[in-house]
Amino acid sequence: MASSAGLRELQHISKNHQIRKKYTIQLGENELVLKELDLLNEDANVYKLIGPVLVKQDMAEANANVKKRIEYISAELVHNKVVVRWN
Repeated sequence: MASSAGLRELQHISKNHQIRKKYTIQLGENELVLKELDLLNEDANVYKLIGPVLVKQDMAEANANVKKRIEYISAELVHNKVVVRWN
C-alpha cells in the first residue's frame, strides 16, 4: 500500500511539473511577443494566426491580448505553486 501511495505522489509531482513547465514556456514566449510588439511602429501591420488563417489585428488590441495572456499565465503559475505546496 505504501508504494502505491508513493507512486501516486510521484505521478502528482510529475503532472504538476509538466504543467509548470508548459506555463513557464508560454510565459516566456508571450513576454517575447510583447517586447517585439513594443519595437513596432504604431502603424505597423500585426496579424494573428487563427486556425490556418492570418487575420489583421489592431496594434492596441494585440498588445492588450498579449498582456492579458501574460496576466493569466502568471496567475496560473502562482495557483499551481500554491496547489503543490498545499498537497
